[in-house]
Amino acid sequence: MDLTRLMLRLYFGDLMLGPGKATLLEAIGREGSISAAGRAMGMSYKRAWQLVEEMNAHFAEPVVESSRGGAKGGGARLTKAGAALVADYRALEAKLQSAGAEEIARIGAMVATPKSG
Repeated sequence: MDLTRLMLRLYFGDLMLGPGKATLLEAIGREGSISAAGRAMGMSYKRAWQLVEEMNAHFAEPVVESSRGGAKGGGARLTKAGAALVADYRALEAKLQSAGAEEIARIGAMVATPKSG
């Protein structure tokens, strides 16, 4: 069983974009709400909302648009920029995984195996 995984974090000044934010954006796109996306990830609504606000503040265009509840209920959706951000992040992850497969395997081979007692 291969337990190797690649975790990509990109830093742009004060903004860090990593797997958690990418997964949150995907969940918002799937669930149609920030609270439902947070629940699906085991994250509080407050934390999910903070991450969305952080991303919206740091990117040139908002990545998530939300509407308050009401008779029709509220919701959230990825903007065109948000969908492109997630697609580019996942494509970069896949490229790194593929291009670095040999190096990852060699490094993995150097990892000590647990001794059974």
